[in-house]
Amino acid sequence: MPVIFIGHGSPMNALEANRYTQVWRQLGAETPKPKAILMISAHWYIPGVAVTAMAQPKTIHDFGGFPPELFAFQYPAPGSLAVAERVKDLLAPLDVALDRTWGLDHGAWSVLAHVFPDADIPVVQLSIDRTKPNQFHYDLGKKLAGLRAEGVLILASGNVVHNLPLINWQANTAYDWATRFEQSTKDFLARNEHQALIDYDKLGKDAQLSIPTPEHYLPLLYIMGARRDGDQVQFPVEGIELGSISMLSAKYSI
Repeated sequence: MPVIFIGHGSPMNALEANRYTQVWRQLGAETPKPKAILMISAHWYIPGVAVTAMAQPKTIHDFGGFPPELFAFQYPAPGSLAVAERVKDLLAPLDVALDRTWGLDHGAWSVLAHVFPDADIPVVQLSIDRTKPNQFHYDLGKKLAGLRAEGVLILASGNVVHNLPLINWQANTAYDWATRFEQSTKDFLARNEHQALIDYDKLGKDAQLSIPTPEHYLPLLYIMGARRDGDQVQFPVEGIELGSISMLSAKYSI
């Protein structure tokens, strides 16, 4: 299976048809149907590593201020205890909790609604441990890479550039620093210079403005870690929304 990172942007993308969601649908159409999906979303950011381990994960509406139809949206994909247990085994001896309270947050279902709209593929979500350094997340991606040969799609959802306080609501014009950092990220990925992206805090002011908090950036590190020799990287879609939100997607595949 490939591994894919998707810049998810607004949860309203779940209901909309635009150039981003069209690409997400194409990604699903061109990907062999997975046995299951391991989802890594920016929005399950907790002190610890956990995987959802329930037969039917709930659709979590973890936001406010959006129209009623978004709160009514459901993504009724099944879960998979077997995949949750497999993730736990791959990450041993790390303590991985089998979680039966979370579900699928909007970082997961707003993307999955387009990539696999039938909601018929089991989905397991992996938390992001907010207490750990960047290298930890990249290394977990390496440990999870074996899932690819087992028919499990590793799909991460976040945003390479995610600065909500600097959103430009009046004009959809990208800040220069946002455009530069999105391009720098593409360049580093294309050259397989992963350590530079792991240590992004050394990349200067553009990185500082693009990543004021790490949770939306960290999902990318899991995908980088899951890269295998021979993989080629593609960028199915890119672009800056509202001045400071990158919609860049990256896909590694043979």
